[in-house]
Amino acid sequence: MGEYLLGIDIGTSACKIAVFAKDGTVKATGTGDYQVYYPHPGWAEQNPEEWWEAVCDAIPRVLEKGNISPEEIKGIGIDGQSWSAIAVDKDGNVLTNTPIWMDTRATDICEEFNEKIGKDKIFELCGNSLQPSYTTAKIIWYQRNLPEVYAKTYKILQSNSYIAYKLTGVMTQDLSQGYGLHCFDMRTGTWNEEMCQEFGFSSELLPEIHACHEVIGEVNGKAAKESGLVEGTPVVAGGLDAACGTLGAGVIHSGETQEQGGQAGGMSICTDQYRADERLILGFHVVPDCWLLQGGTTGGGGVMRWLDREFGAYEREEGKRQGKSSLDLFNEEAAAVAPGSDGVIFLPYMSGERTPIWDPNAKGVYYGLDFSKTKGHFIRAAMEGTAYALKHNLDVAEEAGAKVEVLRAMGGSANSLLWTQIKSDITGKPIVVPSSDTATTLGAVILAGVGIGMYKDFDEAVKLTIEEKRSHEPNNENRKVYDKNYETYIELYKQLKETMAKNHE
Repeated sequence: MGEYLLGIDIGTSACKIAVFAKDGTVKATGTGDYQVYYPHPGWAEQNPEEWWEAVCDAIPRVLEKGNISPEEIKGIGIDGQSWSAIAVDKDGNVLTNTPIWMDTRATDICEEFNEKIGKDKIFELCGNSLQPSYTTAKIIWYQRNLPEVYAKTYKILQSNSYIAYKLTGVMTQDLSQGYGLHCFDMRTGTWNEEMCQEFGFSSELLPEIHACHEVIGEVNGKAAKESGLVEGTPVVAGGLDAACGTLGAGVIHSGETQEQGGQAGGMSICTDQYRADERLILGFHVVPDCWLLQGGTTGGGGVMRWLDREFGAYEREEGKRQGKSSLDLFNEEAAAVAPGSDGVIFLPYMSGERTPIWDPNAKGVYYGLDFSKTKGHFIRAAMEGTAYALKHNLDVAEEAGAKVEVLRAMGGSANSLLWTQIKSDITGKPIVVPSSDTATTLGAVILAGVGIGMYKDFDEAVKLTIEEKRSHEPNNENRKVYDKNYETYIELYKQLKETMAKNHE
C-alpha cells in the first residue's frame, strides 16, 4: 500500500488535482472546469460552490486514473487564487458570488479610504497599497451594495480556505493570503483591530490565522461522501497559489526568485527581510520566516488562451490532423517571426493591470501593425508583451533593493521553449525550469508533507521532490532589439494612460 499526498489548486479557469509520491513523482492529475462571470464592465466573479463541485468531480477520476486507493492519501494541501472575498454564513453557506483578483468594481471605495485613512498609514501597516483587486474593498462593497448579504456574513474566506472548510468544517485563514486585507500587519502576521475599525468592519469577520503547513482539521464524513476521500485524512491550511508555486519551483531561501507563467504573469522574490514597495505586492511566503516581494500582472498565459480561443480555429483543426495542440502550432508561427516582432508591440493589460502601474483602466493594445504583419506577429508580440511586463516588475523590484540573479519558471507557459527564451532575452536573466505544470500543486503537497511529518523540513522536501528540467541563457543580440522595443512599450502606456482613463469614464 502506497503513501501519497493530494494537492488541490483552485485556479482562475479550472481546479487542478494532482497526487504525488514522497519523491515528487506525479502519480496522476486531472482538472475540473468552472466559469468566470463578467456581469458588468470591471466585474469578474466566480461561484465558490462551483469550485467545490469541480473538486469533487475531479478527485475520484484522478484516483482512478492513478490506480490509487483513497486510503493511500496521507495528507491534503490546497492552494488558491488571491484576493477572494467569500461571504459565508454560520453554516458555511455561500451568500453571493465572490469577486476575484481581476475584479475592479471597488475602485471608488479605494479612492475614498486612501483619502480618509491615508495611503501612507495603510501602507505602513500592511506593506501594500489599497487597490480594488484586493479583498479589503470588496468587503466594504458588500456592506454598501449587498447589505442583506453583509448582515448574514459570519466569515470572509479565501479560495483555499473555502475548500479547506468544505473538507473539514473548519473556517481558517492562512498566513500567505493575509496580504489581501489591509488590516493585516505584514510584520507580525496578525490582524490589527484598530485598522479594521478604520475600514468599518469587525475583525470577527476574519478567521483565525494559521501557518500554511499547519494541520487545521481532517476530512469529515460529509466531505468524504462528496469527494471520494477517506474520513480522517489530514488537511493543512494551504496558501496562495503564487506562493505555493514558488515553493514548488524550489524557491525557499532569500534571493531566490520564481517566474510565474499561469493565467496571470509576474514574479515572486523570496526575502528574509520586510521589504515593501508601493508599486509591488508584499506577502508572507508559505515557508516560515520569509516574505515574497511579488509582481502580479493580468497578462500571462491567459493572453495566449484568449488568442487561441478567438483566433485559433485553424490551428485547432490543423492540430487534430498533425497530432499537435493548437498552442504548439502557435509556437511555430511565432518562431517564424524575428525577435522584436518587426516592431509590433503588445500591452498585455487585458483586465486592467496590477503591478507596477496599478491601473484598473488600462487596456490591451497592439501597436505597429501594417499590411505585412501576420498572425505570427500577433502571437509573438503577445509573448514579448508579457515578458516586457515581467521586466517592468523586475526593474522596480531591483530599485526596491531586491537583487535577482536567476528566475525559476513555473506555469503552463514555461512549457514553451520559445516563450521562456523570450523572457530570458528580455529580462537578461537566466531561467531554470523545474517541472512547470505541477509546481503549484507540488507546493501545496509539500505543505501537507511537512505538516504531517512526511518531510522533516522544507529543505528536505525540496531536495527530494524538485528536479531541474532545462535552463535558458539570455541572448545578448536579441536583447538589443528588445531593449529598444521595451522603451516604446513603456512610452506607449504613458501616452495612452489618460486616454484609457477617459474612455473608462
